[in-house]
Amino acid sequence: MNVLLFGSGGRESAFAWKIAQSQLLDELYIAPGNPGVMEYGKCVDLKWNNFNHVKDFCLNKYIDMVIVGPEDPLVNGLADYFSNTQALSHIYFIGPKKVGAQLEGSKDFSKRFMARHEIPTASYKTFRKDQVQEAVDYLKTVEAPYVLKADGLAGGKGVVIHEDLNDAIIEIKEMLADEKFGEASSQVVIEEFLEGMEFSIFVLTDGNGYFLLPEAKDYKRINEGDKGLNTGGMGAISPVPFITKSIFEEVKQNIIEPTIKGLSVDKIEYVGFIFFGLILTKKGVQVIEYNCRMGDPETEAVLPRVEEDILMVMKESATKTIISRTLKVNKQTALTVMKVSGGYPEKYSKGIIINGIEKNRNDDCIVFQAGTKMEDNKLITNGGRVLCVTGLDIDPLNARKKAYALLQTIKFKGEYSRHDIGNDLGIK
Repeated sequence: MNVLLFGSGGRESAFAWKIAQSQLLDELYIAPGNPGVMEYGKCVDLKWNNFNHVKDFCLNKYIDMVIVGPEDPLVNGLADYFSNTQALSHIYFIGPKKVGAQLEGSKDFSKRFMARHEIPTASYKTFRKDQVQEAVDYLKTVEAPYVLKADGLAGGKGVVIHEDLNDAIIEIKEMLADEKFGEASSQVVIEEFLEGMEFSIFVLTDGNGYFLLPEAKDYKRINEGDKGLNTGGMGAISPVPFITKSIFEEVKQNIIEPTIKGLSVDKIEYVGFIFFGLILTKKGVQVIEYNCRMGDPETEAVLPRVEEDILMVMKESATKTIISRTLKVNKQTALTVMKVSGGYPEKYSKGIIINGIEKNRNDDCIVFQAGTKMEDNKLITNGGRVLCVTGLDIDPLNARKKAYALLQTIKFKGEYSRHDIGNDLGIK
């Protein structure tokens, strides 16, 4: 199979690494990719939103499967274009059409979907930009902390939580009236605060059956102890020690299966990954959010544990022949730590030389590049989240030691990483 993978981050690096191991693979193209994926496939200068160029590329390179890493191409209808274009309709496409992608693309859409299909989630109310006063009045009726979510995509920064009512009122005015997150906050969901332990579950579905992937827990805040601003993710771990068999069964019965059934009932065609952002509360497991793709950096911890040929299971999804089951996984712990640019997630510099990335590499400790590029034959930073390292071991503590030991050999000016990934789970 000739495969085209869209994306350039750590998630796509992990996909490229896993796809390269497939018996089905002939050629892998990554658009645009990063320097780290060049050992697994060919990077191509191809923009997903230039549909005509994508079409020409797929036909010229005899592409058999397209896999979409990030959410933007899906929310903006790339899957629909392939389905509706006769010359491309034979190509296996991993990623939902525009309607299904609204599970992530619109918080209000996903909350209404969950309410309709009785999927446990926080109570909420949605307000438009012409309803600022109604939103303020509603805030005064709910208990702190106050959870405000931009309805649309906001690069992982559209969720704000305030303890103080006055701060929340200022925030809702900035989001709605002042367009703090642009079009993404033309609607804002005010949501009940849920307290508990967060974790993530991932499935690959054909709209009827599903493959269950390993669970993971990510670390969103920039500072240790889960303090500070939200980021795209500072680390992840899989498996999650507090997720018991009974919790897994609860998630399957109350959340995963009603979601898959709900898509069918609503006549939403869905082929691709669903990311369930979950929280274990005193009332049971509830859904915080859906994503219409795999998470980042969770993918970098999940895929190294999967022991099946990833292209084979994706082909079963694309051909709608899934018989629901759990994918075969190894028993190792995968612990992933991100190294980011100084100043991230706010203002940060690019173009800083990265040293030591080729040192001490082995099968049980993997480097996944993200915000990097080559310039004058030198590897330099090109984003906030620059790279991550995943350590693997049957002993969680050893997995942690491996990840941090290799991470310390990779250096660039202003670098920052959290040193407490896994600590809250007793891995320290």
